[in-house]
Amino acid sequence: MSSLKGPNAEIVSQLHDSAAEGDIARLTVILTHSPSLLNVTSKNGWTALMFAARNGHPDVVQFLLEKGCDRSIVNKSKQTALDIAKFWGYKHIANLLANAKGGKKPWFLTSDVEECENYFSRTLLDRKSEKRTNSDWLQAKESHPTTVYILFSELNPLVTLGGNKESSQQPEVKLCQLNYTDIKDYLAHPEKITLIFLGVELEIRKELFNHAGEVQRDEEDGLVAWFALGIDSVAADEFKQRHENCYFLHPPMPALLQLKEKEAGVVAQARSVLAWHSQYKYCPTCGSATKIEEGGYKRVCLKEACLSLQGVQSTSYPRVDPVVIMQVIHPDGTKCLLGRQKRFPPGMFTCLAGFIEPGETIEDAVRREVEEESGVKVGHVQYVSCQPWPMPFSLMIGCLAVAVSTEIKVDKNEIEDARWFTREQVMDVLIKGKQQAFFVPPSRTIAHQLIKHWIGMSPNL
Repeated sequence: MSSLKGPNAEIVSQLHDSAAEGDIARLTVILTHSPSLLNVTSKNGWTALMFAARNGHPDVVQFLLEKGCDRSIVNKSKQTALDIAKFWGYKHIANLLANAKGGKKPWFLTSDVEECENYFSRTLLDRKSEKRTNSDWLQAKESHPTTVYILFSELNPLVTLGGNKESSQQPEVKLCQLNYTDIKDYLAHPEKITLIFLGVELEIRKELFNHAGEVQRDEEDGLVAWFALGIDSVAADEFKQRHENCYFLHPPMPALLQLKEKEAGVVAQARSVLAWHSQYKYCPTCGSATKIEEGGYKRVCLKEACLSLQGVQSTSYPRVDPVVIMQVIHPDGTKCLLGRQKRFPPGMFTCLAGFIEPGETIEDAVRREVEEESGVKVGHVQYVSCQPWPMPFSLMIGCLAVAVSTEIKVDKNEIEDARWFTREQVMDVLIKGKQQAFFVPPSRTIAHQLIKHWIGMSPNL
């Protein structure tokens, strides 16, 4: 940083006047020929950024920030550009300055974010991962009379409809909880199935205890184990013929959102692991066949000399794909950015989302994806909550992201459309549903919950 003096004084004066007047065209010409003058100060310590902030020119502020103007410079009155914007009441500009990467938290974001459980996050089970290497225990549980099996065909769970058929209410979709007798014929042909140990019930069943409160001898440790069993389509058709009251839930979305929350968590776990097995039957390291171990949570190469057998290899364990999903907020805090893809139902808009790339932080993934899809630049990023998403094995990492620019330039290869929606528009949609000109995903999606979080609505509404 240098002060106003020498032969460049006239050019610096023109630079500051242009910033104060909001003349981006003139600023562009000056900085193209003299980029080193960007952070030069006047006699009272003011920069071009400060003059733009003082006179209420958000487009100039954004332009100067993109050029690399230093927001931390303090004038002789001990003020930064942010302090000046706040003093003169330019909230939009204050947010642009505060939300630049590494800046202060925007004034409209709350300090505390309470932990919450989204759909697919709750479960009936304790995974008991320490039992996965105990082959004797697993084998004993496979044939135990209290053990529960849930059946899958092509990653679709077997369900039934509960409730009173004469009732006017919509029947409840429930997982079919099978026992050893129902599926023992499949276990006799391990080469045709995929068996996954899911865990044990969190609540110990009362019927497992005698009158003295002790676990009955024939119940061993009193733990009720659950397994997921994947069978082929031929076996699935044969099973349905013998059990007409059951069916395989298809297609997965939005059908899986019909399950009770704790059962949905079990399905998310099972479906993700089964999907991984369907894609990794052969060793990614050498291409040889693999076998299943550790209750379905590991695949081991059958080639003794394979490098995957040396040390811990990520290719041997189920994968999880991290995805950022973000509610992008306008710099003034009054609007949010929502987009849509061509495959969406007509009128549906949702939060932008994308996969995290190797070596990338959550915050930078949010910034990159938003700019790639919509052209909008993002500064401050705040984590809110996450949601397992078994399509096939993703983890949705939900964030609020505050924009530092507002112009939308949609990449048609990424999404079909993106728009700013006001708080009032979004609240009308959440209250009145599809009666409006657009609608958002259902309440059991993290996108819906992020939108509610932004406008301060209870997740239960």
